[in-house]
Amino acid sequence: MLEGLIRKNNSKIVFIVLDGIGGLPVRDGKTELEIANTPQMDALAVKSALGLHIPVDYGVTPGSGPGHLGIFGYSPLKHQIGRGILEALGLGLDVRDTDIAIRGNYATVERREGKLVVKDRRAGRISTEENRRITLKLSDSIGEIDGVKVFFSAGMEHRVAIVLRFPDDLPEESDRITDTDPQGEGLEPITPKGMNKNSERVGAVVRKLLDKVQDILSDEPKANYMLLRGFSQKPKMESFESRFGLKACAIAVYPMYRGLASLVGMELINFNGQTIKDQIEALKRVWEDYDFFFLHVKKTDSYGEDGNYEGKIRMIEEFDRHIPEIMALKPDVFVITGDHSTPSILRGHSWHPVPVLLHSPYVLGGICKRFTERECLKGELGIFQAEKLINLILAHSLRLAKFGA
Repeated sequence: MLEGLIRKNNSKIVFIVLDGIGGLPVRDGKTELEIANTPQMDALAVKSALGLHIPVDYGVTPGSGPGHLGIFGYSPLKHQIGRGILEALGLGLDVRDTDIAIRGNYATVERREGKLVVKDRRAGRISTEENRRITLKLSDSIGEIDGVKVFFSAGMEHRVAIVLRFPDDLPEESDRITDTDPQGEGLEPITPKGMNKNSERVGAVVRKLLDKVQDILSDEPKANYMLLRGFSQKPKMESFESRFGLKACAIAVYPMYRGLASLVGMELINFNGQTIKDQIEALKRVWEDYDFFFLHVKKTDSYGEDGNYEGKIRMIEEFDRHIPEIMALKPDVFVITGDHSTPSILRGHSWHPVPVLLHSPYVLGGICKRFTERECLKGELGIFQAEKLINLILAHSLRLAKFGA
């Protein structure tokens, strides 16, 4: 639809993703956004266009991958991408056509009545430093399995990425392997199996890998096992710049979101630290070099998944305090949204529409008083599919020509 309409100019677009920002009432009938003290976002809301986006489809709960692809302007139904490839790319691993990328969680397991069961799916959220020690231990011990090279890379806290490099190109759907994470404590890990003929070879290697991992980690007090999910091959996707005419960069801390950005061709900005302040300093440093700046805040989602609504409120308030620094750069278009909703009462992602704030000189405005779910429901953008958000951004940055005569 946009082909032939896109035109370039010098406009600057700041695209903020407060991961899992949407919520449900948690106290006195109010959501986390409604409880939070957010004077900066509220002031912007009065003079911005607000609405709600649907990440995938009505009633469908999205993962982080589909959620981000939608708001980046790609159909999450057409581009179904495994979490492993995102984690691996985000950690800087080289991923080739002969590879299977896997997302791993260090976990705690124990024997109960002769069965191996999961005691903690995230190994108590071990520190990133502890993760690096354990991952190095595995890297030093496992380099190859049946002619398949094995690469490990430590992520944040309990997360780890693995790449299996086969000696020859893999056929399509070789990544159709069952996840081993039972998605709950007190349950047995699931045995990884190929779900078709093309993936049986990969499944056999993965089973041997897990046996070796379990043996090597058997003396660890917390991270004595690894749960695997998101088996994926490298997809072929049109780059963000060729698709939308935007030279884009990503300022994100967590590997998965850096991987998502890398997958669509955004340049990854390296910076010291992990705070919102650190991210904004990086934004200032590269301001002259790009058109589109994707800045990702993770902890709003993490606290929601933990059921910690007070933590989620604090993160919303912390981001709000930094808005003046961003607005001082005078972006032509400023967007705040999320990839999905993560209500604290559900302790996970949900199907609820996601709040959107779009600020530019070309909005109606004067409709909404705050940036909250209920106020967004009143906004001029209405409720729309997430993948159409990029159309609105391009239009408000005057990067779309008229369609037709």
